[in-house]
Amino acid sequence: MADDSVLLREGLVRLLTEAGFEVAGQAGDAEELLAVVERERPDVAIVDIRMPPTHTDEGLRAARELRIRHPGMGILVLSQYVRLGYAVELLQDGAEGIGYLLKDRVSDIEQLTESLRRVADGGSVLDPSVVAQLVGRPHRGEDPLEELTEREREVLAHMAEGRSNKAIAQRLFITEHTVEKHVQNIFSKLEIPATTEDHRRVLAVLTFLNSD
Repeated sequence: MADDSVLLREGLVRLLTEAGFEVAGQAGDAEELLAVVERERPDVAIVDIRMPPTHTDEGLRAARELRIRHPGMGILVLSQYVRLGYAVELLQDGAEGIGYLLKDRVSDIEQLTESLRRVADGGSVLDPSVVAQLVGRPHRGEDPLEELTEREREVLAHMAEGRSNKAIAQRLFITEHTVEKHVQNIFSKLEIPATTEDHRRVLAVLTFLNSD
């Protein structure tokens, strides 16, 4: 758990411990985070994007370094504000085992623990506020998402949040079979080649993130 705010860090450690997680270590800056991870080898690292000394993107850079050093480890980054650029940079090497949440969400311990487990299992999590901005922002020039129907964009938005087909079906009040059809349409319209299902979902989300 890496955050320069001792109050937030200790609070999250207590909540996670009470929820049944083992917290292997704590860090107050990026350098300490890298050292703790090397020593403890945790399943997931929770990283604040802005940390000392400049409080700009030290945590984000540390998260990317951890991706290189420990590709199988999950990383959940926390941010005070929605920054689409942060999300794109974090996911540009793939979305497996990556999460991006606003700090406001951590007060919902159920959502936090669900996100941690999903990231630990190799899934991805995007904060709904980030997805909402991506869906609602104006587009310029050729946009690969313009071919998608409104429903397909809704499905893709939920995919970007890391939800399974079953979970999407429950959210949209449609059948899982219908979701599967929408997902296949998304792959086809975005011209995503047939590889593994998980990899195609990651490519679709990255197309979504990088759309102008």
